[in-house]
Amino acid sequence: MPDAVAEVRKAVDRLYGHRVMRRRAAEVTSESALRGARASAALAGADWPLEEVRRRSDFGADEETRTVGAALRIAAEAGQLLSVWRHSPLQVLARLHLLAVGDADPAAGRPRQAGEPAEELFPLELEPVEGVDAAPAPAGPAPALPSAPGAEEVAARLDQLSRLLVARAEGQGVGTPALVVASVVHGELLALRPFGAHNGVIARAAQRIVLIAEGLDPKSICPAEVGLAELGTESYRRALAGYLAGTPEGMAAWIGHCGRALRLGVRESTAVCEAMQRGMV
Repeated sequence: MPDAVAEVRKAVDRLYGHRVMRRRAAEVTSESALRGARASAALAGADWPLEEVRRRSDFGADEETRTVGAALRIAAEAGQLLSVWRHSPLQVLARLHLLAVGDADPAAGRPRQAGEPAEELFPLELEPVEGVDAAPAPAGPAPALPSAPGAEEVAARLDQLSRLLVARAEGQGVGTPALVVASVVHGELLALRPFGAHNGVIARAAQRIVLIAEGLDPKSICPAEVGLAELGTESYRRALAGYLAGTPEGMAAWIGHCGRALRLGVRESTAVCEAMQRGMV
């Protein structure tokens, strides 16, 4: 785990030192948000080409377009919720769900209630992109994930997670690396699936908010969602199963997976910076 943390820190620092960041950081942030939203929507079952996402303006026609629209709305606002996140993470999660489903939905902004089902996390199997920095996968298919916990357990664990994050914002537990905190928030939200829909998109946005809040990626230019999509659904599912197992080995595998995804996000934004430098963007 220390190696994963150090490698991520080094990669992020290199990107922040790119000469384009001195003049066009806001553009890199915007492009990172767009690419991250596209990748997060793909992981949620709507795998659209980047240029299709870029040109579309209507996102209400069917389930796929609504998923893409949800990811874009969340990405556009996530970075603006930092001050609220520091003292009320649950309020931010509620806001992200409201952005995803719209205020016409009676369940908007509230966690699942008793008897309400949780959505499937990985409706689309994404193949890993050839040549990405993936860990060797064990033989055999990725293990099945357990069912989401019931509403009472979800409420208790969300409250505990919120307390831990607020305490950290107040200066407690400052020795824990940002990558570890972001990975735990990401994994816990995937484990709980607290809302009736869009839990994956919300969990990945929460990870991005933590990376901003913790100072690892303050300008939000490292789209880890892109890396998660490039590593593929099976690797994502397998790593999440390790988190859910709760063993030291499983946690290390999950944090390592999140670290590899973040480094691939750095690679994506580095390519954007290089294109800007050459005048191609």
